[in-house]
Amino acid sequence: MKKLLVSINALLISLLSFPAVADEVNVYSYRQEFLMAPLYEAFTAQTGIKLNSIYLKTGLIERLVQEGENSPADIILTVDIGRLTDAVNSGVTQPVNSDILNQNIPAQYRDPDGHWFGLTSRARMIVASTERVDPAQLTTYEDLADEKFSGRICTRSGKHAYMVALTASIIAHAGEQAAKEWLSGVKNNLARKPQGNDRAQVKSIKEGECDIAVINSYYMGQMLNDENGEQQAWANAVRIIFPNQDDRGTHMNISGIALTKSAPNKDNAIKFMEFLSSDEAQRIYAEVNYEYPVNPNVEKSELVRSWGEFRPDDLSLAKIASFRADASKLADIVGYDE
Repeated sequence: MKKLLVSINALLISLLSFPAVADEVNVYSYRQEFLMAPLYEAFTAQTGIKLNSIYLKTGLIERLVQEGENSPADIILTVDIGRLTDAVNSGVTQPVNSDILNQNIPAQYRDPDGHWFGLTSRARMIVASTERVDPAQLTTYEDLADEKFSGRICTRSGKHAYMVALTASIIAHAGEQAAKEWLSGVKNNLARKPQGNDRAQVKSIKEGECDIAVINSYYMGQMLNDENGEQQAWANAVRIIFPNQDDRGTHMNISGIALTKSAPNKDNAIKFMEFLSSDEAQRIYAEVNYEYPVNPNVEKSELVRSWGEFRPDDLSLAKIASFRADASKLADIVGYDE
């Protein structure tokens, strides 16, 4: 009886979440409304299809699992390859076979089986104090483990999805033992216990608590355009370094999209997915959040272009994601957050 009541409650919540509309797409999103609103409006203006969206800070996949086949959701929008693969592994997605998506999105930014597609990419860049770090001494991720930087590095938790993805990329390229030694070396060089988000690391460099950090590239754009000006000072206190330009390239992650297994508006949802890969939508994405378009035909925003060209790691994100569990375990083994 208790399980039945929980199921009925989940169904009622689902049915009440979105109004019934003939031509619609229902979106469960980890991406904030201000980022997606211009894209929703452009899609509706072009197609006449209404977008209904719910922003969920946490629990998106869990909600879909609970709702099961009764879920009203057509689309999952999220950040990080980890969350996309978690959705696939939870059985809440279905594959999409679209010539448009395959043409607009490079192979390394989409699932080989069509369960997810990258929409934007972001570089996992190194930032360093303009006053206290010689950039010639810091050109690779491996340099972060060099003892010359002892007590000079700030990062967020080693268990955070962004750090796990970076560690997984090192496993993919160099093997688990090399990744373990690297992560242990970075831990030994920390100025403090891992804490805060990416912007907090840049603030700590400005305040002199550390000299070096690793952040997602779009945070630099957000800080440089901070209306209050405080975060602009943080960003201006660091220089951008794109690591590993002489070998594998800089690690990239993505925001992405997937079609839900239950999608009641499947055809419309696929149209929306294809629209988000289009030149128009990719330009909007690039301007609003300072991310890199995955569609190679679309130019980066003016601010992002000012950071310079760089070589991105072209290893498949699906392969990198396959090492996420190992990377998370390594953080525990070396006691990264202790």
